[in-house]
Amino acid sequence: MAIADRQQRSSEGKVFSLCPFWRTSTTMNNSSSSSSTHNLNHNGNRHTERVNTKRSKNVSSIARSLLPPRRRLRLDPSNKLYFPYKPGTQVRSAIRLKNTSKSHVAFKFQTTAPKSCYMRPPGGILAPGESIIATVFKFVEKPENDEVQVDLKSKVKFKIMSLKVTAGVDYLPELFDEQRDQVTVERILRVVFLDVQRPSPAMDKLRRQLAEAEAALEARKKPPPDTGPKVVGEGLVIDEWKERREKYLARQQVEAVDST
Repeated sequence: MAIADRQQRSSEGKVFSLCPFWRTSTTMNNSSSSSSTHNLNHNGNRHTERVNTKRSKNVSSIARSLLPPRRRLRLDPSNKLYFPYKPGTQVRSAIRLKNTSKSHVAFKFQTTAPKSCYMRPPGGILAPGESIIATVFKFVEKPENDEVQVDLKSKVKFKIMSLKVTAGVDYLPELFDEQRDQVTVERILRVVFLDVQRPSPAMDKLRRQLAEAEAALEARKKPPPDTGPKVVGEGLVIDEWKERREKYLARQQVEAVDST
């Protein structure tokens, strides 16, 4: 029985040795299948990398949109505009804006009630570290049937926007439309009325800021000091030394006349 098994194995080996192309085809099939598997794995890895990169970009953009915008201005008050409650009259509020960035910043006011509110100035450009006190005017409507208003809050809101600009650029409101993608909404301020009959820290602070705003406005109205030479008439420059000399000669002539 063992002799028969050995003869059968030897006969199979002779058949395989006589037909070597069977081994070659088997080897080629194995190599081709392994190479195709490698290509599939490589392509699959590249596709996975692309998908992961795209997902990471989407996640980063979503994260940037969820983060609060970087502020360029510091506001005081920070989120409210206080007005004295005087129905039927025009009242004023004040807010200080300071540029806390390292570049020039343009600012602009917007309101939900442009017919009854306006700002002075409505916009401008602040250098790094520069500050300004803006005055806000609002007409307070009388309540119906002359009822006493218990809730001193208003639905009117103000929006302050900022835009990074280069030094030397003139302020134009159209800058915010031309560079809309670079505009930052600094804050949306809501209007709060103060009872003038009740003293409060907010009312005292409002009075101080309004006084500072008026002083700054008067200072801007004054002409700049003249540091150049004194000009009289059309282009005549009077020199100080020459003026003193003429006065001296005039005194000498008067003394001579008196002596004679």
